Amino acid sequence: MTASSENCVESKTSLAGLAPLEAVLFDIDGTLCDSDPLHYYAFREMLQEIGFNGGTPITEEFFIETVAGKHNDDIALALFPGDLQRGLKFVDDKEAMFRRLASEQLKPLNGLDKVRKWIEDRGLKRAAVTNAPRPNAELMIKILGLSDFFDAVIIGGECEHAKPYPDPYLKALEVLKASKDHTFVFEDSVSGIKAGVAAGMPVLGITTRNPEHLLREAKPAFLIKDYDDPKLWAALEELDKVGGPRN
Repeated sequence: MTASSENCVESKTSLAGLAPLEAVLFDIDGTLCDSDPLHYYAFREMLQEIGFNGGTPITEEFFIETVAGKHNDDIALALFPGDLQRGLKFVDDKEAMFRRLASEQLKPLNGLDKVRKWIEDRGLKRAAVTNAPRPNAELMIKILGLSDFFDAVIIGGECEHAKPYPDPYLKALEVLKASKDHTFVFEDSVSGIKAGVAAGMPVLGITTRNPEHLLREAKPAFLIKDYDDPKLWAALEELDKVGGPRN
């Protein structure tokens, strides 16, 4: 790699403009943990049970396009466009199945403990910002051992608009009393990245399950594989050099 191309890569993965850093915001599903396979399994099994799509199991592509990262009200409308009440009852039942699966199978994303320590060592503010229902969000945070880590848990359904609107991220900034100019976001879905970008913050897209080309279209600052990705740590080290956290 030439020096000029190295500089180009560095400029694309820089967070230095956020110094001094104040806060870090996290989505939950697919961002703190690889939960999408559990959601996909629950949707696939339950939709097949009721004969959705003629009894043919939904595909992973259908799940990504119709379900991943979206709010349950929108999912209910997409699956049952002529019967919203049935759709809402279905997604509630599906969430109960997801919680049973999560209690047994949920695991943190690679490197999560490392990035958690980095944030704690610098005394940064932090919030979880999710379209998941509160019972799901609180369960996942508890299973991952993060109940004492987050200063706030912001639920999209408790805001005027859920993601992809910026409202949940703007509410997180308000609750934390943090500036968008000194905060960045970890996200894994198109709707989540769009929400963070619309709220005026750089978003680090995590390629847990969603296709990279779709994530890029949502305009993340850059993409990482997980919290062990060298691109992330190069950006955080540069941020440390430029200026520490705000007091």
